[in-house]
Amino acid sequence: MGRSRFPSASTATGRRPPRRDGPRARSLLSARSIAGQIFLLQLLIVLLIVAAGMAALVLQARRDDEGEARHRALAVAEAFAEAPGVAEALGASDPTAALQPRAEAARAGADVDFVVVMRTDGTRYTHPEPDRIGRKFVGDIGPARRGESSTETVDGTIGEVVQAVVPVTDREGEVVGLVSAGLRTSRVSESLYAELPILLGGGAAGLALALGGSALAGRRLRRQTRGLDPAKLARMYEHHDAVLHAVREGVLIVSGEGRLLLANDEARRLLALPADAEGRPVTELGLDAPLADVLATGRATTDEVIRAGDRLLAVNNRPTDRHGGPPGTVATLRDTTELHTLTGRAEAARTRLRLLYDAGVEVGTTLDVRRTAEELAEVTAGRLADFTTVDVVDAVVLGEEPPTAGASQMRRVAVAGVRDDHPLYPVEEIIDFVPSTPQARCIEDRCAVLVPRLSEAPGWRAQDPRRAAGIIDYGVHSLITVPLRARGGVLGVANFWRATGSPPFDEDDLALAEELVAHAAVCLDNARRYTREHAMAVTLQQSLLPRGVPDQRALDVAYRYLLARSGVGGDWFDVIPLPGARVALVVGDVVGHGLHAAATMGRLRTAVHNFSSLDLPPDELLSHLDELVSSIDQDETTATGAATVTGATCLYAIYDPVECRCVLARAGHPPPVVVHPDGAVHVPDVPAGLPLGVTGLPFETAEFEVPEGSRVVLYTNGLINHGGRDVDAGLDQLTDVLRGPDRTPEETCQRVLDALLGDHPDDDVALIVARTRSVPRERIATWEVPSDPAAVADVRAKVSRQLAAWDVGEEAFTTELILSELITNAIRYTAGPIRVRLIRDAGLISEVADSSSTAPHLRYAATTDEGGRGLFLVAQFAERWGTRYTPTGKVIWTEQALPRPPDHARD
Repeated sequence: MGRSRFPSASTATGRRPPRRDGPRARSLLSARSIAGQIFLLQLLIVLLIVAAGMAALVLQARRDDEGEARHRALAVAEAFAEAPGVAEALGASDPTAALQPRAEAARAGADVDFVVVMRTDGTRYTHPEPDRIGRKFVGDIGPARRGESSTETVDGTIGEVVQAVVPVTDREGEVVGLVSAGLRTSRVSESLYAELPILLGGGAAGLALALGGSALAGRRLRRQTRGLDPAKLARMYEHHDAVLHAVREGVLIVSGEGRLLLANDEARRLLALPADAEGRPVTELGLDAPLADVLATGRATTDEVIRAGDRLLAVNNRPTDRHGGPPGTVATLRDTTELHTLTGRAEAARTRLRLLYDAGVEVGTTLDVRRTAEELAEVTAGRLADFTTVDVVDAVVLGEEPPTAGASQMRRVAVAGVRDDHPLYPVEEIIDFVPSTPQARCIEDRCAVLVPRLSEAPGWRAQDPRRAAGIIDYGVHSLITVPLRARGGVLGVANFWRATGSPPFDEDDLALAEELVAHAAVCLDNARRYTREHAMAVTLQQSLLPRGVPDQRALDVAYRYLLARSGVGGDWFDVIPLPGARVALVVGDVVGHGLHAAATMGRLRTAVHNFSSLDLPPDELLSHLDELVSSIDQDETTATGAATVTGATCLYAIYDPVECRCVLARAGHPPPVVVHPDGAVHVPDVPAGLPLGVTGLPFETAEFEVPEGSRVVLYTNGLINHGGRDVDAGLDQLTDVLRGPDRTPEETCQRVLDALLGDHPDDDVALIVARTRSVPRERIATWEVPSDPAAVADVRAKVSRQLAAWDVGEEAFTTELILSELITNAIRYTAGPIRVRLIRDAGLISEVADSSSTAPHLRYAATTDEGGRGLFLVAQFAERWGTRYTPTGKVIWTEQALPRPPDHARD
């Protein structure tokens, strides 16, 4: 035994008890002492053990001998039944004469009390007592008649016997007789008497050991109890027992063998233990498996929550042998059912809050109606519901306003669930809800509808009885439908479904669904409004961009325009034919996205067209455009009261196919790239300039020669800045893509986009690839004209001959008239050299250049005026005419239509 945990009063005060050396009047083995009581108990136990041992010995020996007897009887019977000649003797005329001697010999040789051979009806052929032959066998012969062997204990003719009965079969396996062998039970107990002295001697030795052990135990008890008498010990343990059963915590003590040693009142109440629970294995007390496993295995636990019936118990389990105690465990049980109920409610509230938070983060990440509906379905499926479907009015999907009266016909735009084989309507299905459905009532009343049990609500089946039956068979049993309301209209409905394995929806679920759908409805309406504005912006932008490449012969042009993933931007491009067979290429970019950027782009594009009609040089055109942007900023600042900067870039280039030269200027725009016919790539050094509307400073131009067959590539910064690339790195990548063998403009556009962009560019991208052409030298005629009116006639003759050579002699008269008037005016109003040039292109172009910067003006001459009608005649005979200024003067030009295209025209 271990050291006592309950010290005496003398130990508590620090004094040792006085030594008692008087005569040993009180014997250690006195009946009143603990040792004496232990001795008496052990004496009783030894006697009981001896008695029980004797009884057990008798029973065990009897059982063993009886089993041995059964085996011996069965073996003898089977051996005799299978012996040669037995089956044949049974078929003889006198079986007894043939079998009686053999049976007696077998009985004597096998040391059994009888070997009996009988017919299948139990009539004996042999018996140790001959007068018993011919009588019926005592015992059960049914199994043997069926061909089975059996053993039993019966009260037979020679007393109580253990016998075996086996069948005798012929060659065909048919039972032709029976054989029984047996022993008297009185022979079974003869072996017991030799073992009784050993048992009695063991009992005496046990009594001696009990006497000595009791004496030692008495001395140790006296030492451990510090002299406390049994009364004090009893009172101390009474207090301990009172405390044990008064605490509001269950206590269980389990032995090392897994048996319950002690259970206090609280443990019995918590576990509903039977009255005889103590001493029984814990696995037989009807406890729930988790708790029984902890108690039976002795696994250490600390506040482990385990279910016991309808209770949740906090279990602590500790071993008792850590400090030398007996093997086993002590378990304490604390009822935490109410605490876990509150905790479960708090966890449910936390889960709902988490779902609301996740929905706030994950729903509405894009401004797309369908994607917003899909996000609502995805965030709730598997959490609030097993399946979520979202149905939206078709007009809302297109960005239009929802009907104010509510529409029962909707399009399913989102479905999400824990499984994919659901029977619900699929995405894109048009559903016209009938009035009896929860969805129709939800739309009509504009409030959520809860259907806890769909099987008990017949109204929703009218929508599609066959599909409704499939939904019920699938296991869907509960529904919440909530209207998607925003700004007075119903955008659609959100449907939440629960299936087998989930509880029906309740009012708390309804409130949560309404909160989720309210947030989703706002996001959905924002997406709808964005869709509408985006569609308007795209429509506006498409109407402001060029519908195609105008008819001109200087360039073979291909282009691409890609919208950014974030919406409509302000990028634009233009191909503008100019006088003298020239063509202007324009690329621009307004900062920002949306309607404002698209509208500003339209204004700038219109302004470029207007300024280009004046045939201004690139730098002057950009200066005028810069003034326009500044005025736009000023107007918007006045209207909004806040300083606004539009921010735009532009590149304006003019290509002259007669001289194969290009002049251009740029305002903060990326430079062009020129690809020569041999595949070499060149980035012209063009002064960058500042963006439009920033400073009002003048712009600089650059001019360079462009060989025929070169490709001029213009683009916006969305092409080279895609994916956050550095501008220089993007330009280097662009030049690497363009370098190489000659390609058509269309092939070049596609190759550039494939190499530099993904599926959805970050910003708008405008790209133009123009392959240059030239006017053949034989289609150009130039003459220098002296400042003398007499020279006009000579020029007219040369023009007539040149037109005849070009096979357009029918235009000679008109052309001579036009040039005569223009040269005469130049001679009259200028003093410098005059140059005349004819260009045979799609039309006939006539140019007269002089050194004066004064432009003629068309007017109506009075009847009394002698002059003033020449320019009027020019305007009447020419298809178009105008003035172009040069660094050294001006050029007055006219264009005349020709009856058929020139031979040198190329596709």
